[in-house]
Amino acid sequence: MRRYFKFNSLPSSGGTFRQVGRPTETLRRLDEFGHNPGALVAKYFLPDNVAPKAPLVVVLHGCTQTADQYDHGSGWSTAARDYGFALLYPEQQRSNNPNLCFNWFLPQDARRDRGEALSIRKMIAAMIETHKLDPARVYITGLSAGGAMANVLLATYPELFAGGAIIAGLPYGTATDVPKALERMRGQGLPDDRKLGDLVRGATDYEGPWPTVSIWHGSADATVYPSNADATLAQWRSVHGLAREPNREDIVDNQLREIWCDGQGHDVIVKMTIAGMGHGTPLAVTGADACGAAGPYMLDRQISSTRHICRHWGLTDGALEIAQGRPLGSSEKVDRNTPASRGAVERPMAPATPDPAKGASSSAAAGIGRVIDDALRAAGLMR
Repeated sequence: MRRYFKFNSLPSSGGTFRQVGRPTETLRRLDEFGHNPGALVAKYFLPDNVAPKAPLVVVLHGCTQTADQYDHGSGWSTAARDYGFALLYPEQQRSNNPNLCFNWFLPQDARRDRGEALSIRKMIAAMIETHKLDPARVYITGLSAGGAMANVLLATYPELFAGGAIIAGLPYGTATDVPKALERMRGQGLPDDRKLGDLVRGATDYEGPWPTVSIWHGSADATVYPSNADATLAQWRSVHGLAREPNREDIVDNQLREIWCDGQGHDVIVKMTIAGMGHGTPLAVTGADACGAAGPYMLDRQISSTRHICRHWGLTDGALEIAQGRPLGSSEKVDRNTPASRGAVERPMAPATPDPAKGASSSAAAGIGRVIDDALRAAGLMR
């Protein structure tokens, strides 16, 4: 029997989800995937044009969201149709967590062969076997608690994944209960770089090769502080044995991109800092890269994280985008000698005050966070 905190919810990655439009019945339920110790639901999407040995992308929604809602907002099923890959959506249930957060901070769910992590592992195996997918091209991404749980899977089952993308998430293994999770979300008590790497190295007896990682975070995120992106970067730099400074920096769709490469020059870690953005998944809902629908914590910043993540993983190959006249993402190198570029590459030490004009969900997020904080204080789970 699973045990849960009475107040095991965290400041959520969305309030009551008010969609622009309604989610369609795109996802289907995967009923048979074996042992399910985490008591999760599994949904999936298989486009008509999927070929044998197609890639699989695992997508983890944020708190208060469902799989269908996150798919509608992020546009992953649109990308799957465009590029011909399969999707798996593990889905949380309220019986596990009242706010539908994945329990990334509970040891019984965030360790290899235990709880929610094992359930997701079983879902992946079932998808590969049932739909004849390529086990060498499995990827995982998620938002907020989903991003933190994606990091759990990358750390505890690194042999499964070619790559991962963590959006507004947290480093692996840094919290083991609700109070610590709240501290880490605020950037408090994060370990040093070596200890962060040791947490991943100690999660299994695996010795590599390690998955590639991309990290997405808003510079004005007041729910999961941007220092968590830096810590996640430090964690995976340590695991990959990479230097502190990036090999390359450029501006992509007006946002800073930093890239760390291996000895062969391959992109291993990519960090995207979205200037002035609060807590959420960055979208482009218009233009050549249009994908998804804006809503709370699904933020239109004229950059599609979904499509850029696909490019980083090599899922696009450029063929379809070129045929449709889409650019592969406008970019320019950073020149640190110009005032504009110095501003672009500035790394904020703490979240800036969210700009309401740049994200309609900012005030709602603050209100939701205060309500949950008050409940946690009343329960004695935080000061």
